[in-house]
Amino acid sequence: MVGLKPPEVPPTAAMKFISAGTAACIADLCTFPLDTAKVRLQIQGEVRIPRSTSTVEYRGVLGTLSTMVRTEGPRSLYSGLAAGLQRQMSFASIRIGLYDSVKQLYTPKGAESTGLVARVLAGCTTGAVAVACAQPTDVVKVRFQAHGAMPESARRYSGTMDAYRTIAREEGVRGLWRGTLPNIARNAIINCGELVTYDLIKDALLRAQLMTGKRMVPGGTRLGAVPVPATLNPRLCPTDNIPCHFVAAFGAGFCATVVASPVDVVKTRYMNSSPGQYRNALSCLLALLMQDGLAGFYKGFVPSFLRLGSWNVVMFISYEQLQRVAVLARTPQS
Repeated sequence: MVGLKPPEVPPTAAMKFISAGTAACIADLCTFPLDTAKVRLQIQGEVRIPRSTSTVEYRGVLGTLSTMVRTEGPRSLYSGLAAGLQRQMSFASIRIGLYDSVKQLYTPKGAESTGLVARVLAGCTTGAVAVACAQPTDVVKVRFQAHGAMPESARRYSGTMDAYRTIAREEGVRGLWRGTLPNIARNAIINCGELVTYDLIKDALLRAQLMTGKRMVPGGTRLGAVPVPATLNPRLCPTDNIPCHFVAAFGAGFCATVVASPVDVVKTRYMNSSPGQYRNALSCLLALLMQDGLAGFYKGFVPSFLRLGSWNVVMFISYEQLQRVAVLARTPQS
């Protein structure tokens, strides 16, 4: 696999911000059908299916995708894509693009490398801030992905902008921020599972030179690029390449799925609920526990992992390469 070499200088915060949003949109375009399948499996048993209430509508990832194509057409796989891309541009830009900058704020001055606590705090911080800013786009995306399972007469929105207006009119502005607390919890966990795990795995691979290459001088890495100061010369780091990014991203996707699935299921059900169906996120959690038991918290785990794992691989590889393109475009050619 061939990719651009690590840049001579680290990318700026603005480069990371734009690269993160763009990379997340690329990843969403590639994996959105899996995300839709995950949502349908998570809300199964809650949405009224027009056929038979005793029949399980969706069985497994491929079964869900084929059922959707057969009953609703191929376009249903990308229902809510506009809101999904809006979400990624505002959400991923913050939680991923600002991670390195926030991590440096939590790192004690004079420290040779960033510790685990600082990485976790940075992941929680950027995840929480991103949710606070981008929650309405997430609400609309989830509802569009879910409402395809309803009869056409029961569908609530004709388009993305209509969904924003209708939710604000019928449920108030607070309706657009429905499920904010479980989403903050989910994304703090996912951010740590994704970014911190990716950061640690990539750091370990570069230090141990497991992907072939010359031995590097200890000094640590940054998520977006290898820092230039005397601790490390990027020219001696051929392992900071696409295979390294692939392995780190795959591990990050698996860890994030394992720890975030329970919160993700509760978040999806609560966001998709009608006004008054649940008093709060806790009542949604208890209702799910009573109805499906502990297994209910891992509904849609396989599509969640397929989606989150593949999303992480596409996103992180795109993110690393986009940053390097941005640095090359900014650096005068000698």
